Amino acid sequence: MATKKTAVVSKKIASKPVLKKTPTKVTPKKKVVTIKKVAPKKGVAAKTLVYANNDNSFWVNDGQVLNSLVALQEALNNMQNEVFAHHVQKDRNDFADWVNFVLCDSKCSIDLRKTKTKKDASVVVSKYLKSYKV
Repeated sequence: MATKKTAVVSKKIASKPVLKKTPTKVTPKKKVVTIKKVAPKKGVAAKTLVYANNDNSFWVNDGQVLNSLVALQEALNNMQNEVFAHHVQKDRNDFADWVNFVLCDSKCSIDLRKTKTKKDASVVVSKYLKSYKV
């Protein structure tokens, strides 16, 4: 038996090509952060260094007598750890109190209160000494 081959003819439908919209990649703009160094204002004079009188000088546990931030800086650089620990404890900081109430530098006092080591305290005092004319 002979089989017939049938050809299937399909109609081509003319259609418009479908254009898919591809999402455009939006790259976020990079934020440029500039750090400006702030120079001291012109015309602002340096603070005058305060020297405490004998009655208000700081008497260190090892016998030293301090009368200014300069003296405190030198004392901290040469101070024994035990002496520092005597004046700076968890609930008190004798140096910060003295700087605040006698030398009248509340900003230095606040930063001194945050220190836990004599090296850190020395760095704080050194930083604030730069704002004084010595």
